[in-house]
Amino acid sequence: MNIKELLKETKHRPWEMPKEDWAFYQEWNNAVFLHYQVETSELQKFVPTDLEIDTFEAQAWVSVVAFTMERIRPKYLPSFPPISNFDEINIRTYVKYKGKQGVYFLNIEGGKRWSCFLAKSISALPYQYSMMSRGNDVFKSKNNDLESNFLLKYSLKKDKLEKSDLDIWLTERYALFQDSRNQLNAYEIHHAEWPVQEVETKELVADYPKFKDLLPDQPALTHYSRGVEVIAWSKKMYSL
Repeated sequence: MNIKELLKETKHRPWEMPKEDWAFYQEWNNAVFLHYQVETSELQKFVPTDLEIDTFEAQAWVSVVAFTMERIRPKYLPSFPPISNFDEINIRTYVKYKGKQGVYFLNIEGGKRWSCFLAKSISALPYQYSMMSRGNDVFKSKNNDLESNFLLKYSLKKDKLEKSDLDIWLTERYALFQDSRNQLNAYEIHHAEWPVQEVETKELVADYPKFKDLLPDQPALTHYSRGVEVIAWSKKMYSL
């Protein structure tokens, strides 16, 4: 799908796209989603009070998403693979702000130092470098500073042709919200609906001491996706 086609693919969106020109293109490919049910009271310790924790049938969720970022670039420049392509793991939860449902990142790790430095400098998202490696059915990450360790071995199953309301609620998010110093940054994004298939976890270690009460041994739900092409708009800033 080229960008003109992507901009016309809007029926699945919960609100209209921004009127301004988009600023960045990127691809989120070969993504594994691990979804955990969490206590709202525990989650609130990590989320700014200006954001409302979003719930599905009164249940709060946290997701670990391991994927490969590819071809990230500003609108008028080509991608540069040594910087634009890298593996990433983010830990996110689900929030609302000014009537919009979005995600809030508790943690973001990237597998290349310069990619993390530039991504953090440009977006103000909390990128940090971790040692990562990925194969066809395995994803590994280690961060000595955080004392974190991630290992996922998995196998792919059939395509999920009919998504549940929960599947859609967890994956179809078109806004990001992140606190930075004394402000809240809001980011609008757009992509086609995630193509989803079932995935079986063969081995999983998600050892993040800071979030030990949010990540039990096994997720309540998992997804895999071949990926989506994404356009993003420049951040908007709100005072906290």
